Amino acid sequence: MDDTQLDSAPGPDKTRRLSGPLEGITVLSLEQAISAPLCTRHLAELGARVIKVENPGIGDTARHYDGAVRGLAAHFVWLNHGKESAELDLADAADMEVFRRLLAKADVLVSNLAPGALARLDLAPADLVERYPRLIVVDISGYGTGGPLDHKRAYDLLVQAEGGSCSITGLPGAPAKPGVPAADIGTALYAYSAVLAALYDRERTGHGALVPIAMLDVIAEMMGFALNQVLHGGPEPEPVGMGSPMVAPYGGRAGHDQRPRVAATGRGTAAQPRS
Repeated sequence: MDDTQLDSAPGPDKTRRLSGPLEGITVLSLEQAISAPLCTRHLAELGARVIKVENPGIGDTARHYDGAVRGLAAHFVWLNHGKESAELDLADAADMEVFRRLLAKADVLVSNLAPGALARLDLAPADLVERYPRLIVVDISGYGTGGPLDHKRAYDLLVQAEGGSCSITGLPGAPAKPGVPAADIGTALYAYSAVLAALYDRERTGHGALVPIAMLDVIAEMMGFALNQVLHGGPEPEPVGMGSPMVAPYGGRAGHDQRPRVAATGRGTAAQPRS
């Protein structure tokens, strides 16, 4: 499919595109799994046109998690409504030419491909912002660039374990991953807010931006309160199940009928740190 076909194709997602403050903005996305797709879904909900590029015959890996929603994967439906999909093999010269024509018209490129994948396609983020001065490039990775782990792939569970969030979730001696993919979702929301800030800045400067976002940085930010406690001489937080490892009273308690209840710190009550 060429870019003129994409411009004129009336597909179901395009006819239902929401109007909003990002109407007129085009987002091109090389995305899979959760972090980049959730970021671009939020942009679509604000009115942006989002074109999701997928590998021929395979598509986004999240398509294949299950068939819970009328044959579609629950994750995929959650993350991708309101978008258009372009099936392009970027290793093919003709398809790459289509992609470059789309890129020349785009306002934003979002990618969470594996480390080095963009550079191997001659789409290195730093080069793109030189070629397309108004383009905003969001490059999502596990560990950022320039460090000893920048070549490694990352996944939500791995990053949460390395970043410490699993160590304060669960029960003593039995760390756990939160039920929601906190690293993926947090990364998506930081990427989303970064795009909005970069679009605002472009209105003032006329220039796009390169926005690198590392999943490990996101989890480190989420762990800031716990890190502060330890860095300033406090004990390492321990997981306490349905409660807070550092604030009390706060947590779940059984009621008089033994059914679980949720109790939070009341208004006017000073929350006391755990010893």
